[in-house]
Amino acid sequence: MDQPAEHIDAAVAARRIERERRARREAEALLESKALELFQASQDLRQVSEALAGRVDELEAERALTLHLARTDGLTGLLNRGAFTAALINRLEAAERSGEAVALFVIDLDRFKHLNDSLGHHAGDQLLNEIGRRLRAGALDGDVVSRLGGDEFAVIASGEGLRKRAQALTQLLTQTHTIYGRAIAPGASIGVAVFPTDATDATDLQRFADMALYRAKAAGGSRWSAFDDELRQASAARHSLETELRRAIPAGDIVPWFQPVVDASDGRITAVEVLARWNHAERGMIPPGVFVPLAEELDLIAELDGALFQTACQRAAPWVAEGLIDTVSCNVSQRELLDPSFSRNLMRRLADTDLPATALTVEITETFLVHDLSMARRHIERLASRGVRIALDDFGTGYSNLRALLQLPIHTVKLDQSLIGGVGRDPRVSKLVRAMLGAAKSLDARIVAEGVEDEAQAIFLRAAGCDRMQGYLFARPMPADDVEALMRSQAAGAEAPTDRIMAAAATLRVGR
Repeated sequence: MDQPAEHIDAAVAARRIERERRARREAEALLESKALELFQASQDLRQVSEALAGRVDELEAERALTLHLARTDGLTGLLNRGAFTAALINRLEAAERSGEAVALFVIDLDRFKHLNDSLGHHAGDQLLNEIGRRLRAGALDGDVVSRLGGDEFAVIASGEGLRKRAQALTQLLTQTHTIYGRAIAPGASIGVAVFPTDATDATDLQRFADMALYRAKAAGGSRWSAFDDELRQASAARHSLETELRRAIPAGDIVPWFQPVVDASDGRITAVEVLARWNHAERGMIPPGVFVPLAEELDLIAELDGALFQTACQRAAPWVAEGLIDTVSCNVSQRELLDPSFSRNLMRRLADTDLPATALTVEITETFLVHDLSMARRHIERLASRGVRIALDDFGTGYSNLRALLQLPIHTVKLDQSLIGGVGRDPRVSKLVRAMLGAAKSLDARIVAEGVEDEAQAIFLRAAGCDRMQGYLFARPMPADDVEALMRSQAAGAEAPTDRIMAAAATLRVGR
């Protein structure tokens, strides 16, 4: 029996309503679930955000610490050299705008090395800390205090009241300080230059302050010196000499001279040492003690030595071939020896000349053995394996390390001229030289005495067993033509100027 239409419509409506209610409950449940998920995600995000914020703070603190350490001297807590340079540049830029005068004080402690050697590096560190503390305590508003390195400090200050400030700094730094129960009066030399009176940029200001410092030290230390016209003229002269030196080396204006080395038995020339000479067209003869250190400072020494070596070896090759001499000695700088490619470069240059490797003697200094024995061994062994002879120069100047010498193929030992002056006169010096001759003989090395200037020295050295001698008694350094003429004269049978001396020496007993 069919239901009435109204009953059917009501049932359909009821089912529809139920479906809508169920759909709404499901939607509400889903919405609630999503809301809970969003809430949890929000909580997680907040925690992550808080963690990131904390990490950012940590990173910022680490960055600040890193910047601080990068700018700060680890021993004294003052600004280091890099930070000081930046501060000086910024200060001068600001002063240029304001018209302010800025003074740069460069400070170097006197006798600091002696303190380190006598009391140890820990005592030296204590003193450096104390100097840093004093400079910090004595700083005025606007001062910048720095430790540039070693025992060197700097203060950037106002350029007003210069004399009063320099005197105050000198007094501050010369007060005694107790270290290990000992009262230490360090003393300090101070150089000062002023912007813009003396210099208009940071580089020149530092250079001029350094020049004033060197003058204060040369005057005995524990004082201050200001840059002035005298130093300005010296600076201009040095700059001019630098420019001319850069031109002179490639132009070949610096030439090899040769000083004869004689056999101690008869005074005959057996070898020559190559020495650099610069006869300037306007300045005249410029001492090697002036231009050689300058070449080292300007990093031109390898170029200078290379050009000199090439010319000298080529010129001396015929002398060796004819038997006039047996060896040519060339000095090399410590900077060259620190170059890992030095020995290879030297052999390459030698191959471009006619001089055989067995006729070349390379002179190295004792200081190089002290500073880098392993590098010295590599170079020396490589050169010796090719036939080059090795001479140890300046033997006896305080760096001698016999244990190191025993490990190296040293062919010749050159006694420094500072030892020779008193032989035959001062018994203590004579005993010392005999002992050093014995030490060198134990190495099976030929012994050359440098700086022999009078007959008494020559007679003593000959009697004591010295093999060869070199000095003004026999011949001064001279141009190639002159030394060749002297050698040919002797080869032709001319009497050597020291024949009488050597004959007298031969009659003496060793050690007398």
